Amino acid sequence: MTPVIAVSNLSKTYATGFQALKRINLEIRRGEIFALLGPNGAGKTTLISIVCGIVNPSEGEVLVDGRDIAAHYRTVRSMIGLVPQELTTDAFESVWATTSFSRGLFGRPPNAAHIEKILRALSLWEKKDDRVMTLSGGMKRRLLIAKALSHEPQILFLDEPTAGVDVELRKDMWNIVRALRDSGVTIILTTHYIEEAEEMADRVGVIAKGELLLVEGKEALMRKLGRKQLTLQLRERLAEVPAALAKYRLELNAEGSAVVYTYDTQAERTGITALLDDMGAAGIGFIDLHTDQSSLEDIFVDLVRTTR
Repeated sequence: MTPVIAVSNLSKTYATGFQALKRINLEIRRGEIFALLGPNGAGKTTLISIVCGIVNPSEGEVLVDGRDIAAHYRTVRSMIGLVPQELTTDAFESVWATTSFSRGLFGRPPNAAHIEKILRALSLWEKKDDRVMTLSGGMKRRLLIAKALSHEPQILFLDEPTAGVDVELRKDMWNIVRALRDSGVTIILTTHYIEEAEEMADRVGVIAKGELLLVEGKEALMRKLGRKQLTLQLRERLAEVPAALAKYRLELNAEGSAVVYTYDTQAERTGITALLDDMGAAGIGFIDLHTDQSSLEDIFVDLVRTTR
């Protein structure tokens, strides 16, 4: 299947000499939710801005639905909706007017039914006649999404969509994003919230210092790079891990009441059976055990740490 967005050898160096992006290659599949993770200054917003035609690349190519973003700017831009980080809205306009105006900017004819549909979907219908300046921060964030959807785009970029909103509203917005994906819209979101990517994304890309470190299906990424930890609650406290168990690199908790064994989920053998045998031989018993899978946040932190 032809990707809806294809980025090839994309680089961006600003006049100051700062290189924001370094030869990025990325394909976004039609109808997926793709999460781009990275710390501040990693290049997330620069990448989105180039794909949306807001910033010019220093080199490389961007194709949207097979069309070059530079050669077919108007056509390509009409396919894209962008929800920026900043809450920049027309403070003195009504919710209805500013959403309708955004639709007109893309040359789309008036469509009151569509505007009503998205305002209702985003719980903004009762606020349609209110001035933007009177809305809460969460409502303004919803309004940015409404404006981005006003011209019926096929692709929606969400740049830190839930930054600064409370947990309840964040989960509401996750539901909105899923509904958009189910309607056929391709979603690309940047986020600092690892749980946001873990909850919603089909695939995950990690970017740091302008370089794309990896792109992987979320589940495949966690299988490939994830670790599991086996925690054993000991029958009797230990002052230290015996030398006979040194090869397992066990971590003893501060109270000496439990040891943690970390193992590779992809290894042919986990070593757990041998560990339990050797613990028995050393006279160490346990009363309970449980395992924990490393989270996407653990994986992200490890990946970014290696680039520093």
